Amino acid sequence: MAQRRLVVIGGDAAGMSAASRARRLKDPGQLTITAFERGRFASYSACGIPYWAGGVVDGPDALIARTPEAHRERGIDLRMRTEVTDIDVAGQRVRARDLASGREAWHGFDDLVVATGARPVRPPLEGIDAPGVYGVQTLDDGQALLDGLRQAPGRRAVVIGAGYIGVEMAEALRRREYEVTVLERSAQPMSTLDPDMGALVREAMSGMGIDVVTDTAVTGIRTGRDGRVAAVATDDREFPADVVVLGLGVRPETGLAEAAGLPLGESGGLLTDLAMRVRGHDNIWAGGDCVEVLDLVSGRTRHVALGTHANKHGQVIGTNVGGGYATFPGVVGTAVSKVCDLEIARTGLLEAQATAMGLRFVTATIESTSRAGYYPQARPMTVKMLAERGTGRLLGVQIVGREGAAKRVDVAAVALTARMTVDQMTALDLGYAPPFSPVWDPVLVAARKASATVAEG
Repeated sequence: MAQRRLVVIGGDAAGMSAASRARRLKDPGQLTITAFERGRFASYSACGIPYWAGGVVDGPDALIARTPEAHRERGIDLRMRTEVTDIDVAGQRVRARDLASGREAWHGFDDLVVATGARPVRPPLEGIDAPGVYGVQTLDDGQALLDGLRQAPGRRAVVIGAGYIGVEMAEALRRREYEVTVLERSAQPMSTLDPDMGALVREAMSGMGIDVVTDTAVTGIRTGRDGRVAAVATDDREFPADVVVLGLGVRPETGLAEAAGLPLGESGGLLTDLAMRVRGHDNIWAGGDCVEVLDLVSGRTRHVALGTHANKHGQVIGTNVGGGYATFPGVVGTAVSKVCDLEIARTGLLEAQATAMGLRFVTATIESTSRAGYYPQARPMTVKMLAERGTGRLLGVQIVGREGAAKRVDVAAVALTARMTVDQMTALDLGYAPPFSPVWDPVLVAARKASATVAEG
């Protein structure tokens, strides 16, 4: 059998998971693997960057799962600080540039993995590229932010955007004793929640000393005489800032793929089949934050940038390239986060998403506690549930609470994947003891209320 050539673009979760899995299945005599990473780090936990920034965990070494040297010892030719600049689909080759020397060379492939990740949203505002303005997506970004904090002339921070990254970075900056203002265009923080649940997040953030300003659009970044950021401007005022962090989310990094003519979806992510093969291309694969995936609840493709998915994508790709067979069936949209001691979780559809799909639904919101109410340190939580009117099919769950709240969303994620009704959920045999839960787990209390609402018509 002729030796095949696997080329991987991107040295983080999806790319190196694919390379590692393929290497386990095929030895170097059967398959050569060359991976290109334009940054200074590979195989790391991007999700840990806010906690590194806040001094909760060490970094960057503690966030690295496997070093480039370890990959090379396993038979993967990982080339750091090397950027792929062109994909020649017809010629089955990529052009790569060594960022240190500037030298370029073409590299042929039999199979190609595109794992280029995502980039922070950076709107075209005046001053957006000024010193002191940071996006946070890679370990290089995290290091740049920490270096910048040490050089900042004062301790006033503005976070633009109140999504997952925004609220996590607000906490990180508060831990470093910065005065933190969060600016958000929407009516409430966390647009990944319904507004009534986002209001709970806002209340908690305000109680932690974070100034949350909503219904506010940023119009520009003001700089001082030294060229550094000095303030963030909105329609009606300016907010002084010694450092600005962009928390506006991310977009798929697919410029390279688009230039090569590979198919993209509505959000700009690459489109693949269930085997993670790029549609219309038998030997090109894609995974991680640069792809769109099937939403099992809505039946549509969407962009979901999470390390859990990226690692699974890589495992599927590596298995298929290595001669096996695997698929990635899709997601239900589960995500958890925290800001200080407040835990935030969601899975499935929001009200606005269900309405846009034309679904008729009911909602149920309940207040409960993480443990039996009489047990010490029982903490409050709010659970909101959406169910389809008529059928009672579970459509989505959101949870906001203190310790012990967020991971309860996993029960709902399993129920969504199994297409359970809220009535079926009420009979789930969940674990109970006073230190862990009330007799009726909060998720089941919400399911019972939603089931009664469905029955009422």
